[in-house]
Amino acid sequence: MKIMAFNGSPRKKNWNTVTLLEHALQGAASVGAETELVQLYDLDFSGCISCFSCKKRNRKADGVCAVQDDLTDVLDRVRQADALIIGSPVYYGCESAATRALLERLCFPYLVYAKPPRTLFPRRINIAMVYTMNVPEGMIPTVGYDHVFARTKMTLAMHFGACEVLLATDTRQYTDYDRYEADLFDKQAKYARHAEVFPEDCRRAHALGVRLAAGTAAEQA
Repeated sequence: MKIMAFNGSPRKKNWNTVTLLEHALQGAASVGAETELVQLYDLDFSGCISCFSCKKRNRKADGVCAVQDDLTDVLDRVRQADALIIGSPVYYGCESAATRALLERLCFPYLVYAKPPRTLFPRRINIAMVYTMNVPEGMIPTVGYDHVFARTKMTLAMHFGACEVLLATDTRQYTDYDRYEADLFDKQAKYARHAEVFPEDCRRAHALGVRLAAGTAAEQA
């Protein structure tokens, strides 16, 4: 069992998104999975360039992106993975730029413009999206995040398999709120929530990793 995780946050150490991914991979490893964490912001790559090489009738291989950059070898390894975990902070209402670029390059080469559309990915694997965000859970429908999460979940499920979504809400952005213009937030509430709730988010991520490694990840909102 090989599980690949992707950190779509530029904060690569000790922050919310990568911490949850690390707990998920620890959970997977605890039941015998081989794990890999890919730091997207360490790579030099782009999103889809709309060349449509992956859609040509005379293409040499199915599901292969023609762009050659730091993501090429990573996408090759995806074809051998048994489960994927993609983690991203929510920036301006959607995934980070690096995460969006990954999703384009990951999914589009496998998409067949058929009736109905179908995927060329050769097998079904479990997949998970891990989101961290500044907004409280109750605000998610108000700001439309639920539609963003549902759209990405639907896309990944169509291409790969059952997709689970884990949300960590109302997260702490700074270790010291006094250093930044952040009057919108109750800093003491942020500190308290990080101390009290984020450990539970980490436990949920660990359990997610166990489920993915066991092949029992369930679709959750």
